[in-house]
Amino acid sequence: MKTIMNNVTNEIIIKNSRFICCLYKIKNTNEAIDILNHIRLEYKDATHCCYAYIVDNLKKSSDDGEPGGTAGVPIMMVLENNDLTNILAVVIRYFGGIKLGAGGLVRAYTKSVTSSIEESNVVSLISGYNIDIEFTYNQIKEIDYLLRDIKINNKEFNDIVNYNIDIPIDFLENIKLANITYKIRNNIYIEK
Repeated sequence: MKTIMNNVTNEIIIKNSRFICCLYKIKNTNEAIDILNHIRLEYKDATHCCYAYIVDNLKKSSDDGEPGGTAGVPIMMVLENNDLTNILAVVIRYFGGIKLGAGGLVRAYTKSVTSSIEESNVVSLISGYNIDIEFTYNQIKEIDYLLRDIKINNKEFNDIVNYNIDIPIDFLENIKLANITYKIRNNIYIEK
């Protein structure tokens, strides 16, 4: 699996129609919905606002008024063919006065998303966990050394120390060997 490192916006013009493709790195479907609502406000004068997103195994696409299967499906196919996840692709179209026909629309939406992916930094993902760990204050140095290459999302210092971290699946064995109390919150993908 792969995702994009940063959000990307790219524009192409085909037979006077403007196709603005926005790629967003997302974590969940709620984030996709929020971004789509924002885009519809920002580009409220656009003719169409077609999209597709993939978050883990959840997939959704929309033609937004284009003939059925000419926008959302091609956008989704480009995302799938590039093995992408945790991504939202939105293509905003401003009609230029020349009809493209079904085949032309499929090619235009495909080209728009493909061009944007080529402009982005794609990173590989590995399976992992988001976990909470807890330990005593006298273990901080040891734990920080163990986690030197691990993303620490949050640290809390109360009676005991709590960290929320993202780890690759195989790193869980290191947590177990260090006798650290842990709780798995979610299965996630981690950038390599």
